Amino acid sequence: MIKRSPLDLSVLPNEIKLLLWVIQGRKKQEMIKGINLEAIDWHGFVQLAVHHRVYPSLFERLQSDAGLPIPHDVQEQLASYYKNNTFKMLYLAAEMEAIARLLEREGVHTLFLKGPILAQVLYNDLSLRTSSDLDVLIPFRHLEKVEHLLCATGYVKHEYFQTVLNDWKWRHHHMTFYHTKKKIKLEIHWRLHPGPGKEPSFAELWEKKQELKLSKTGIAFLGNEDLFLFLILHGARHGWSRLRWLVDLQKLMEQPMDGVRLQKLLKRFRATHIGGQVGILTDALLKTTVPTSLKVLNTKRRSNKLAQEALFYIKEKVNLHQEPVPEAISRYHKKHLFKLMSHRQKILFLFSFLYPYSTDVQTLPLPRRFHFLYFLLRPFLLLWRKLTKQVLI
Repeated sequence: MIKRSPLDLSVLPNEIKLLLWVIQGRKKQEMIKGINLEAIDWHGFVQLAVHHRVYPSLFERLQSDAGLPIPHDVQEQLASYYKNNTFKMLYLAAEMEAIARLLEREGVHTLFLKGPILAQVLYNDLSLRTSSDLDVLIPFRHLEKVEHLLCATGYVKHEYFQTVLNDWKWRHHHMTFYHTKKKIKLEIHWRLHPGPGKEPSFAELWEKKQELKLSKTGIAFLGNEDLFLFLILHGARHGWSRLRWLVDLQKLMEQPMDGVRLQKLLKRFRATHIGGQVGILTDALLKTTVPTSLKVLNTKRRSNKLAQEALFYIKEKVNLHQEPVPEAISRYHKKHLFKLMSHRQKILFLFSFLYPYSTDVQTLPLPRRFHFLYFLLRPFLLLWRKLTKQVLI
């Protein structure tokens, strides 16, 4: 079992504490003793449940224990959200199967990363997890083919990268498509995370894949150890600003995992400290019992510090997906992301700034055959933008 972390939870508002206590399954007497329920902002409580995408789990808990001190109108609100989410997840699950069939027919291997597949595998119930889109990982060589297939079925490419010298291939990690009639967003990944950085190859992930049949179609997804690595890096990159990501990992830790293989993965991809951060956060916030096979989730000082810093995102109700992100939060996030990196990752990240950006082309347009000159010109173009106060990278 992981050693109890010394996180300072006093920074969290009472509404968050109550939310966590309900999810943890605390008894009514404990809640009444630990929190002043008369001072709870119930509207804020519901909004937090929605923001953190944990209202399905919250609703399930309220259904199983009617004695919890939650006002009836609040429970009705949560029931409405739960019902709408159930329909949405069934709708997404049907589209997930349709995409899987389409790509399988065309000989494209696909690994579904999040969404309905996680709801079924981790929660054993589509209604108990939320999702706003579908995420699919494919081999890079099939990217153009998949784009044509999706566009032929009604999807529209939602974004186009401004790029120079093909930097989009490693700086970005997915393309977004949107179906205007179905109102579904689909992200096609060729990497698990934005670059620069080392990650498992598609072939490695495919070799350890798992498969689930929701109806007739087999849906391939990551093996448990690869899924753990993916989820901790994804959640850490977003500051654990949504508690759902931690609940996902709590559920995943209940699944069988090869502790030795997981330890090798964490070391290979310089993520042991992030595994420690996750162990501490799930222990402190969700009262998770980490299985013996996952003792690799250490409690070293660095992991403790990163876990404490992550509470900032929860306390401030940070939403990194909503533009514009406030300047103070943006600065904090950039510093935190840098702290998450290993020494090698920091060096690679800093060196990546020497590689030309599309903003260099905007500052000084050159014919494509001369784009290699941007390697030499970039320091001067960067200085020029700072002197002229252009808001470009």
